Amino acid sequence: MKIKTIVTIAILFLLSLRTATGVAQQQEIARGTVQRIKVHSKLLEGNLSGDSADRYVSIYLPAGYQSGGKKRYPVVYFLHGYTDNDAKVYGFQKHWMALPSVLDTAFSKNPAHEMIIVTPDAYTLFQGSMYSNSITTGNWEDFIARELVTYIDQHYRTLSQKESRGICGHSMGGYGALRIGEKNPNVFSSVYLLSPCCLNSPAGPATALTPQLLRADSIRTIEELRQADFFTKALFASAAAWSPNPENPPFYLDLPIRNGNLQPEILLKWDANRPLNNLDQYIFNIRKLKAIGFDAGDKDKGIAESIEKLDGDLRKYGIAHSFEIYDGDHINRVAKRIEEKMLQFFSENLSF
Repeated sequence: MKIKTIVTIAILFLLSLRTATGVAQQQEIARGTVQRIKVHSKLLEGNLSGDSADRYVSIYLPAGYQSGGKKRYPVVYFLHGYTDNDAKVYGFQKHWMALPSVLDTAFSKNPAHEMIIVTPDAYTLFQGSMYSNSITTGNWEDFIARELVTYIDQHYRTLSQKESRGICGHSMGGYGALRIGEKNPNVFSSVYLLSPCCLNSPAGPATALTPQLLRADSIRTIEELRQADFFTKALFASAAAWSPNPENPPFYLDLPIRNGNLQPEILLKWDANRPLNNLDQYIFNIRKLKAIGFDAGDKDKGIAESIEKLDGDLRKYGIAHSFEIYDGDHINRVAKRIEEKMLQFFSENLSF
């Protein structure tokens, strides 16, 4: 046999071996399942936005859950960001991240720490609830901390104790995770924030009439709101959550601007809902948490600055926490952070 032929056969053999190894490695990833159900909320009934009180909820059940038996699992409540919903995050709709594949990869590497992951659909008329209690959008904080937790514990094999329950989220979801977590240390033991928005008051003078405010002031109908840009809609979502007004149809909210004039009292209401502004009042609750962690990309400048402030405030009170500014923007490394940082955080801090 010629040397050239022998070399060719050897190369083909090595390639086939590499391909077979790759297939074997892919087969080693244990796949979890996702259920998308509807949960009725008494606390969301009668919201003035007209959003349904029957909310979609996506639930990731790890591979081990399907193997039968009576094993129970910790639960992590993952809150999605503004303009997102559970269907996008769990791969039912096109999105920048498919959470189930991230979870499959992580739990295949660490099957001893499999968890149930739960995400409610918080998409509203205003494209996001801000996870806040409001007569306009409904009692989102209490729905998650009370009704949804109770429902999941009643219908799934969970470890129904706070030591085995965490809450986390990205962007608006990170804001919601801190807001709900610091108010409910008897429900959740661990909190993780991924690029959390809205923690502090915006920089700059509070008396500035910005283009965004002026555009928002010009909107009079729901159809006009649907056609508005992202930042204008975000102003309405913030107002629906933090400055509701049952006597101001059709949106049932007060914007910080009205007929071209700033309303300082509305800005004060918004400021009161910024976690960095009221952190001092929740320190005793935060101390009851077993663990708190947060991160953001360095290109996500405003949010990175806000979590640096959160880091400083917690250190001032001597509260242990994990904190990191990494190389990235608002979304480009989030899936990797979930797999390598957030899930590891819960693996170390939840009770299994």
